[in-house]
Amino acid sequence: MTTVVALVVAAGRGARMGGGLPKQYRLLGGRPVLRHSLGTLAAHPSVDHVLTVIHPDDRPLYEEAAAGLNLADPVPGGAERQDSVRLGLEAAAGLGADVVLIHDGARPFVDAGVIDRVVAALTDHDGAIPALPVADTLKRGDASGTITDTVPRDGLWRAQTPQGFRFEAIRQAHRAAEGEVLTDDAAVLEAAGGTVVLVPGAESNVKITTGEDLARAERLFDRPLEPRTGTGFDVHAFAADGDGVQLCGVLVPYSARLAGHSDADVAWHAVTDAILGAIGAADIGRHFPPTDAKWKGADSAVFLAHAARLVEARGGRIAHVDVTVICERPKIGPFRSAMRARTAEVLGLSTERVNVKGTTTEKLGFTGRREGIAAQAAATVLLPALF
Repeated sequence: MTTVVALVVAAGRGARMGGGLPKQYRLLGGRPVLRHSLGTLAAHPSVDHVLTVIHPDDRPLYEEAAAGLNLADPVPGGAERQDSVRLGLEAAAGLGADVVLIHDGARPFVDAGVIDRVVAALTDHDGAIPALPVADTLKRGDASGTITDTVPRDGLWRAQTPQGFRFEAIRQAHRAAEGEVLTDDAAVLEAAGGTVVLVPGAESNVKITTGEDLARAERLFDRPLEPRTGTGFDVHAFAADGDGVQLCGVLVPYSARLAGHSDADVAWHAVTDAILGAIGAADIGRHFPPTDAKWKGADSAVFLAHAARLVEARGGRIAHVDVTVICERPKIGPFRSAMRARTAEVLGLSTERVNVKGTTTEKLGFTGRREGIAAQAAATVLLPALF
């Protein structure tokens, strides 16, 4: 398995933005600029770890921007961006990086498609960057503002991030380039003799540099939220002994328990997958691998709350969830209200936005034979229509 680390560079001071907060911590759509990209990268199915390089003075601002997201501990940056990236790469080695995606913390609107294209290109290349062809006529001018030349635009591209690289290639290139000043990470690999390919970027993947950029980006949030729907399904077998099963955070008395790596809350697992599906964030196993010992016996509220935070980090909100528990026994009717209330509490919703129901398979199949419990769920999520 290839380990992909997203390295977010957010140590700059944003001098062109003017005084006050660095641009990556200014509010955009009610959340710090940095949180938008952190949320997108943390939710992406191909990204295993998100590591941020920050200015040492910004730790409280970073903690606020990253609150609730499952991220690696940040590392302090250096005097220049190139120094910050090099320091971040050395820290990424400790995460077992095979591939690194280096992203500007001030690019809040990176989308999953751009990330997909960069990662895919690294199968055959040491480096890949998203870029857009230059469409405008380019002029060269002198100090007085007089045009001295018209620059042919054929073959010219506007580079974006995340720029992706095979890890050791870019780490060695950055070590070799220490003390030099190069414009981006692709240039660092090029200087070391590496080849970098272009993949299609996105017009929406803008960088916030000035106050005007921030104001323009803010207007995108004036659009209506877009509804998206996800579904989830899960099954857990009964274990031989026990005094109850965990369903939607409620212990339902029964003569057996459900087998599973965590607390085996089959209903919440289905809801978590439905929410992750609505935002294109893979599934529960990607975020909480059953092979990881730290999730053994874990309360599934952790999984559900994580999915809700990813929605919030994308600027969205959960509109409704509906879960069906499928089993012959135990009967869930007496516990349905408590299940709704607990699910709503974890998701930060009113109980009117949560529905829980039970059904049987008329004694057919494994649930009919009382060998286990299945659950299916649907979630409706509202996201900003930014892309």
